[in-house]
Amino acid sequence: MLGQEIELADTSAKRRTGLLKHTSLPPGQGLWIVPCESVHTFFMKFAIDLVYVDRKNRVRKVRHAVPAWRMSACLTAHSIIELPAGTARQTRTEKGDELVFEKLG
Repeated sequence: MLGQEIELADTSAKRRTGLLKHTSLPPGQGLWIVPCESVHTFFMKFAIDLVYVDRKNRVRKVRHAVPAWRMSACLTAHSIIELPAGTARQTRTEKGDELVFEKLG
């Protein structure tokens, strides 16, 4: 499981702000940016994992522990899940995996 509390960023305002307001990202939390095929970590205060997902919820690319002041893209992605650094390795998430999303509560 990638996380239990993945916030959906599906508006322009939410996508623009992203995780910039956070000082850390606890295990189990994350941000799912839809639609999105590239992100930057300018002004971020911590490293994050990036999981690029296509329209069929298949993982297209994984970037591990991306530090501040970087850019990353995957033109075949439809969305990106930003997670605490180490989450993708811990869950063994890799290109080709199919993700299942469930709304809790």
